[in-house]
Amino acid sequence: MSKIICIANQKGGVGKTTTAVNLSASLAAANRKTLLIDADAQGNSTSGLGIERMRYEKANFYHAMIGQASLESVIVQTALPNLDIIASNQDLIGMEIEFVYLENRESRLRRLLKNLDRSYEFIIIDCPPSLGFMTVNALVAADTLIVPLQCEYYALEGLGHLLNTVKLVKANLNPQLALGGILLTMFDPRNTLSHRVTEDVRKHLGGKVFQTVIPRNVRLSESPSHGLPIILYDIKSRGAIAYMELAQEILRGER
Repeated sequence: MSKIICIANQKGGVGKTTTAVNLSASLAAANRKTLLIDADAQGNSTSGLGIERMRYEKANFYHAMIGQASLESVIVQTALPNLDIIASNQDLIGMEIEFVYLENRESRLRRLLKNLDRSYEFIIIDCPPSLGFMTVNALVAADTLIVPLQCEYYALEGLGHLLNTVKLVKANLNPQLALGGILLTMFDPRNTLSHRVTEDVRKHLGGKVFQTVIPRNVRLSESPSHGLPIILYDIKSRGAIAYMELAQEILRGER
């Protein structure tokens, strides 16, 4: 069975898409067949893997969700062996309104993924920066949740709301959903605040926090503009090393 990982945080700018792209790529590089689902209307995971969104404007995640295409038919191969993606575009913005009267609409993605269960070892879902319809669908479909949390002021702001949503989803829609871990991102070793935030998060959340910390890294910031995951853009960079370590932490079953 596939392990389905939802990457979510309603705050923007925390490294959510960076994590979705680079964790997926690192798992694929570890010889694990991986599918990345871009469930964000901004489509940054799609462009971050060098996929031209315009080429798939008639066959993407939106069309699978509304039943105009099968999920299998909208899967796109990437430049990295073992890594496929389901592309996204701005059509997703209005989908919540289209689904407003649909029964069991929160479980739509889970039902679609059942047909892919044996095809991939990992399915990674990149969620929009909100707790709306699409994120709830991802939480209902997922086995585990990873929450990227930047090592900056107000890092914990909104986390309680997200974890409360997770509790509601577990209680009503997906009892198997587990918190895979809090992932500290944008860590700057030269910055006292980064160290302080890291200490505070580990103090309050303890074992829920990944040991791996993602650094603030220029090469990591540059890679999306080249349409490449960091392991293809600069495998020796601190960002690449960190995401490969995160993949290994997950593969060891520690999360």
